[in-house]
Amino acid sequence: MKTKQILKTMKVLSWIIFIGLCIKSGAMLIVFLVSLVVNNVVSTDLYQGLDFIELFNFSKSHYSVFVILIILISMIKAYLFYLVVRIFLKINLNKPFSLNVANLISKISHVAFSIGVVAFVANIYNTWLISKDAVTRLHWPIQEYLFMAGIIFIIAFVFKCGIEIQSENDLTI
Repeated sequence: MKTKQILKTMKVLSWIIFIGLCIKSGAMLIVFLVSLVVNNVVSTDLYQGLDFIELFNFSKSHYSVFVILIILISMIKAYLFYLVVRIFLKINLNKPFSLNVANLISKISHVAFSIGVVAFVANIYNTWLISKDAVTRLHWPIQEYLFMAGIIFIIAFVFKCGIEIQSENDLTI
């Protein structure tokens, strides 16, 4: 009984995080577009205190690439939680090992890895921009997402082994 309640709570939290990340991505995208088209002063507060006016004054193209990398990471995180929500919609606790859920778990590991790769590229770009005194250092979640990708990949492998065992048990019964 407690497991079902925990799963329902996790499902609700996943939806909340997914919606929050979608709103964050959309807000940053809109503010970015406004800063390019309407008024560059908006770049002083891109999202929750991110101030890129120095970068904007340094180079509009570098500003665009840098902010697009930030928005891309946010969008990929939203997609990751979309996949988590889909797992909660597909999972059957009576027969938890299904091919659909295994594929979603595998896809989550790939998405987490892609966040790590994009964050790695953004970190290199951020370091280069720091050397030009155009921007301050930002925290990029490189190690966290690469580690998470590895763990989820192992879980996906174990899950696929569970599918094989479950199908063998179904054949023997």
